Order: sequence, then C-alpha cells, then structure tokens
Amino acid sequence: MIGKKVLLVVAGGIAAYKAIELLRLIRKAGGEVTCVLTKAGAEFVTPLTLQAISENKVFQDIFSLSDENEMGHIQLSRAADLVVVAPATADLLAKMAHGLANDLASTVLLATDKRVLVAPAMNVRMWDHPATQANMATLRARGVAVIGPDEGTMACGELGPGRLAEPPAILAAIQALLSRPQPLKGRHILVTSGPTHEPIDPVRYIANRSSGRQGHAIAEALAALGARVTLVSGPVSVPDPAGVTIRKIETARQMLEACQAALPADAAVFCAAVADWRVQIETDQKLKKTPGGAPPALALTPNPDILATIAAAGPARPRLVVGFAAETHDMLVHAQDKRRRKNADWIVANDVSPATGIMGGTENEIHLVSETGIEPWPRLGKDEVAARLADRIAKALA
Repeated sequence: MIGKKVLLVVAGGIAAYKAIELLRLIRKAGGEVTCVLTKAGAEFVTPLTLQAISENKVFQDIFSLSDENEMGHIQLSRAADLVVVAPATADLLAKMAHGLANDLASTVLLATDKRVLVAPAMNVRMWDHPATQANMATLRARGVAVIGPDEGTMACGELGPGRLAEPPAILAAIQALLSRPQPLKGRHILVTSGPTHEPIDPVRYIANRSSGRQGHAIAEALAALGARVTLVSGPVSVPDPAGVTIRKIETARQMLEACQAALPADAAVFCAAVADWRVQIETDQKLKKTPGGAPPALALTPNPDILATIAAAGPARPRLVVGFAAETHDMLVHAQDKRRRKNADWIVANDVSPATGIMGGTENEIHLVSETGIEPWPRLGKDEVAARLADRIAKALA
C-alpha cells in the first residue's frame, strides 16, 4: 500500500471510534489518508484526533469557503486511489444508493470516479430491514465493495449482524483492492448470459436449462479487471454480478436489440443459450386443449443469430468476439465450423450432455477454439473458468 492515497469517510455511529485504529493501521502500512468527517461522526470522534493521526486536514463542511478554495469537493473525491466508508451507517448507505448529495460525504461519494469500499455498522434490525438490504444490493450491483458487518453483541445490547468489521480485516480488504491489477480499465465489454424464453402463449414458453452461472461469472471477472461491463441477461435465478450494468430481457429479439444498443464495445462474449426458434404466430390467449386432446400444431421460425450479427465485419464490430458452443456430440467439429460460419474470433466449446452435469451445474470443462488451434482446459469451477477467460481477454486487448 506504500504511496497509495485513501479517502476515509467517517460517518456517525458508535463504531466511529474504530476509524481511529483503522486510520493508524493504514498509515503504518504506508498509505496516505485524508478524512471526511460527517456532522454525526463528529459527535463520536473529533476532527483534531483524525487530523493528528492522518497528518492531513480533515474536511467536514461542503459550504466551507476555505476548504473549497483549498481542495474542492470534486478534487477531493478523485484525488485518492480508494474511497473507504467506515463506519457506513444506514443513512449514508441510503444516500449512496439513491444518489443524494446533501452534505460533503454524500457529495464526495456521488462525485468520485474511484473504487469505493464500505464497512457497514448499525443495529441488527436496521441492517436486516428490507430497505437497507435493497440499498446494499443496489450498491453491490454498481461495483461498491463491501466488508462486514460482523455478528456479535452491539452497543445497544442486541445480538446479530451489524458490528463494524475489525480494523485489521478492513485493512486487508483495502490492500486487496489497491493491489488488484486493472488491465481492462477503460475497456467496454459486452456479455450475454442465461437462456431466452420464447412465448408460445401468455403462460407457456420455449426455453432451455441454462442457469446463467457461467455468463454472470464472466461478467463479474471482467469487471474485477477494471472493464466497464454491460451484461444482457435472460431470465435467471442467480444473483446479479457486482460492478456491471445489467440489461434484463426475455426473448432472443430483445437480446439482440439490447446488444446492439450497448455497442460500441472493445469485446463481446456471447455466453447466453439463445433459443434457435420461436413460435411464428404469437397469441395473447392461452391455448386450450382441442376435443380429443390433440396437441396444437406450432409453426416455428428462426430467431435472429446474435453472434453472427454482432461479429459481422463493419465499423461497429468489437475488436474481439467470443462465442460459446454448447454441444452434445462432435463438439470440436461443430465448434470449429461455428467459429468460421459466424466470423467469431474465439469459440468456447463445452460438452453439455446430461452425464457431464455442466448445463445448470457449478463446473465447466471447455476447449478454447481459435484461428491458431484448439486449447483444452481442465474441468474447473465456473468462477475459475471465468477468471481464466477474463485474463485471456485482457491479454488479447492489451
């Protein structure tokens, strides 16, 4: 951490006293710290204490003429390598989630272009409240890193989650964020994930067994390397990955429209299991059984080929286009043919036969097919496959 700059936001709560220890640990690790102290935070720790330990001016008032002249709130929000909020109260987390900026701390957090780490601390009932949990989900989806809260007895005497994470643990999280390489910073990458649902009538649809785990893991792995990721996802039950912009769709046609709207992109990874066909004539009424129970005749028509459309030569084509080939037989033959026909740079091929447990499972075994040949990968967890693929994409775009 030596030489790294941390902006420490100290909000109001009894746990604010631990911010002093955290500040001392950051300084001991070689970090430079500037503090923003909220009005409520100043009820628990003094600006003089923070200033003495940080050896830097403590900022409190957004309307201070001297502070704005010395370092305006915009510059303050962007001069650090990392913004840390400890403790992060329910009030400040709500302001962050809803984009409020009515004091210096919330304005700095809204204006920053740097990674943000929050360490929540509050009463257990406040932490468990649906509003707080919804706010946390919003912040995680925007890429805000979170540590804690810990479980234990709190100052109010209640027991449960809500205690501020211990300062050494927060320091470890800070060091991990500051040491993480960002080779994809400044790059925009499009990822598709999950199945598509093609309606037969208002209550039935054509779909497949894709869980979205692999595509979502790839989106999160790319975001962890600094990329700005747009994830176009069909209906899935897995959580939204942190740090990505997500566009939720249902049909293949909606997915294509969302992908085209997301361009330009430096790379595109088409992991979604898109239905090849849809019902030719849609109805807004539920299909009923005919006399005698004969099933209705469904006329199918092809869905748009999203991979081939985006990979087609032209000014909007991403520099790197990666497709997936989920096969049950002759996997490599089909994958090589798919790469050529659809003008993809890479095809990630996998065997999704029922015996493999890959479709909908937590592991994957892929072969990376490119112009230079076929590279087999061992069977790995889908998160590890995602991390390895993200590294390969970063090297290709370097």
